[in-house]
Order: sequence, then C-alpha cells, then structure tokens
Amino acid sequence: MQYWLAVNKKAGKENNDGDVYWCEKLTAAGVDPIIPCVFDDLGWTQSVTVGDCIIAAGGDGSVNRAAAICRERDAILAILPTGTANDFARNLRLPSDPDQIARLIASMQWRWVDVAELNGLIFLNVAHIGLATLPARYVAPSSKQWLGRFSYAATLLKRLRAQRGFHASIQCDTGYLKGRWLSISVATGAFYGGGQQIPQASANDGQLDIVAVRPRSLLSLVTTFAIMRVLRRAPRKHSTVVHLKSSHCHIQTSNPKTVTADGEVFAKTPINVTCLPGSLAVVCEKIVET
Repeated sequence: MQYWLAVNKKAGKENNDGDVYWCEKLTAAGVDPIIPCVFDDLGWTQSVTVGDCIIAAGGDGSVNRAAAICRERDAILAILPTGTANDFARNLRLPSDPDQIARLIASMQWRWVDVAELNGLIFLNVAHIGLATLPARYVAPSSKQWLGRFSYAATLLKRLRAQRGFHASIQCDTGYLKGRWLSISVATGAFYGGGQQIPQASANDGQLDIVAVRPRSLLSLVTTFAIMRVLRRAPRKHSTVVHLKSSHCHIQTSNPKTVTADGEVFAKTPINVTCLPGSLAVVCEKIVET
C-alpha cells in the first residue's frame, strides 16, 4: 500500500509549506511511504493501485479531483481539510488539528460515502444554481486568504439586493416543483455553504437533498435559516425554503444558468443529478447525521 499526497498550496488561509509540512506530520504519525504529487500533472495516477490511499490537502474542489481518481483506481480517499469552506470534511467530522488528522490517516479507518453524478461528472458535496454560485464565481483568492469561509457570506450579502430570482422546474422521485427561485442546491451530505446544516441528512443515506430557496427579504431569509438551524427541519412546504429528498433530480431553467459544484464552475442548466450510493471509500471515524 502506498500513500499519494496531493497538495493545493493555494487553498485556504495558510500555505504551511505544502507537501513538506504535511509529509513531516504524516511521517511522524506513521504514514509511509508517502509519494508527493500534483494535480497539474496526472501521470502519477496510472501508478495508483487498488487499496492505495490518495491524500488530498485542500478544499472541496481539490478533494473532488482526488475522489474522481480514487473511484477510477479503486483507491481510498483521505482529506487534509485546508480549504475555505471544507463542507465535505464536516460531513465526516474530521479533526482540524494537523496531528490528529495525521493519526487518523495512519489508522486507515474508512467508510463508504455517497457521491453524485451531474451530467457525467461527479461531485462530493453540493451543486448550486442561482445566488449560491456567486462565491465560487466572484470571490477573489485574496479574499479567501484573509476572510476564510466568511468571504462567501460577504459576497452573498453584497450581491443579494440585485438578485430577483429565476424561473426553474425541479423534477425528482418525490415530487415536482415549478416557480421562481433565489437559489437551488443539490447536496449529498449534511452541510453546505460554509457550515449551513441540512436537516435529516447524511453523506451515506443514499439520497440527494434538494434545497430550493424562494426570493425573500434579507430578514426573512436570515430568520428562516435560523429556524432550520434550531429546529433541524425545513419550514412548512411552499414557504421560503423547500427541502426534498430523492435519488435523482432534473432541473430545467427558463434560461441557461451557471452551475457550480464543490466550489468550482461545473456546467450550465439543464442538469440531471443522480446519487451514487456508497461509491467512494474515505478515511473517517463516523459519518455525521443531522
């Protein structure tokens, strides 16, 4: 068994000297042998064998790239959450302390988690249409370095007044919705948007969580999400937020809209999203259930 370490040195607030820093931490925990590699040159992936571990240091976008390689080569994914939002890492309740995460990887405890397929590509955490795509599209790298996940909230607040919503239909196993929306999110786990919880969700329940938000005032939106945080459930159907669970969904907009997934620009609508249950092995002790 070999450990392949891929570091995104531009992710998050700190550089930590990239692979040198993490090689020291991992080696001290007993992880060996470690082979440093980069995503810009994927020639190394052909040497990954069944049961190897690919360690991704970065945010959700970096982890997405590593996950695709793991699924292709039957390898196990390990995550060093050094990105801005790290929502996928929250689904696994990974420790933030470098020494603790290194020891967890050395223990090689792992679980099967779901991923989602979107128009032939996979994402691990969440796909967005509408307002929630703005941080991925417009947050400058310098803002991420200084503000961390709060840079996402700052961007949303800055642009919220200009957003009047868009017309879209959502077709899934459990229902059909049509109307004007401020944002539509399709998640595989319990967290998105820098820590916002999705009620009654987990990264291994075999279901997508579709969260659609109607255009409302800023006060109404803040109140609604506060209620969801406290009560751990969405308000009644047809209010500000609609929450559906399904294994598949099709989203069609009146005009093509940008779709982001795992913090990267991914596609344009229309989109088909399907949950692929238990299709990725990932190092963690337990999957979070909200």
